Amino acid sequence: MYETMLKIRKFESRAKDLFAEGKIPGFVHLYIGEEAVATGACANLNNDDYITSTHRGHGHIIAKGGNLDNMMAELFGKETGYCKGKGGSMHIADATKGILGANGIVGAGHNIAVGAGLAAQYKKTGQVCVCFFGDASTNQSTFHEALNLASVWKLPVVFVCENNGYGISVSQERHQAITDVSVRATAYNIPGITVDGNDVFAVYEAVGEAVARARKGQGPTLIECKTYRHRGHFEGDMTVYRTKEELEAWLKKDPIPRIEKYILENNIMTEEEIKEENAKVENMVKEAEKFADESNVPTLESALEDVYTDIVEEGRVR
Repeated sequence: MYETMLKIRKFESRAKDLFAEGKIPGFVHLYIGEEAVATGACANLNNDDYITSTHRGHGHIIAKGGNLDNMMAELFGKETGYCKGKGGSMHIADATKGILGANGIVGAGHNIAVGAGLAAQYKKTGQVCVCFFGDASTNQSTFHEALNLASVWKLPVVFVCENNGYGISVSQERHQAITDVSVRATAYNIPGITVDGNDVFAVYEAVGEAVARARKGQGPTLIECKTYRHRGHFEGDMTVYRTKEELEAWLKKDPIPRIEKYILENNIMTEEEIKEENAKVENMVKEAEKFADESNVPTLESALEDVYTDIVEEGRVR
């Protein structure tokens, strides 16, 4: 789990710099600060289990086993990327690993997760789907539709709310009259749990129980992970809506120093081994950048591939 968290942090930190250098087109929404949620949740999943993701999805994909080379290439818009350079940061998917896709539409993953859960239940595969989403998306109708149907049909879906306190620039206290998103589970007669989202072990245990429950056919669980994004909503966001004091308070709860402290205090690794692990992961990210940099951009002709249209005579498209 420590290595996974490092992969996310170092991949995102480098993506931040590359975006500033103009090497990454489009928008980038970074996961820095929230690494414990994706890591703790996905550590409970098998390769064929499913996840649905969000616009801030790099961490989820890495935690589910996504390939750093293909991810970086997708961010660069290169043909070796997961979506052949056509999806970019917000639309990375890998069906071979159960990664059903990041999504630029707020709340769009809820009902996709229910569909995956229904398929798993119907086919009796024992698979589970973890649905990641933010606090503000729980105000969307899709959230309520998904929880209702998953509850009624006892679908194997674990709903993981990453409550980072903001819906873009609007604080939770301004867009919701509740403090804990988990209380919304009550309306659908399913378990609702709030955990420290910066504690990877707390996330791991809560999601582990929910996954076990789902596999037994006992239905969905709503888990709220209280966390915080260190960067703005997107790269370039001036974050004038939050105070310096608030940011500093959350930086003291950074999930990576917390797990490092645990590792050292429990003699799991030495300081030298931690340095070696950091160097190893940094090299992975450098190799991914090199792979992306040296890859080709998609050809003009590839714009007509992987779409639902046919080219017909005289250049007309049907």
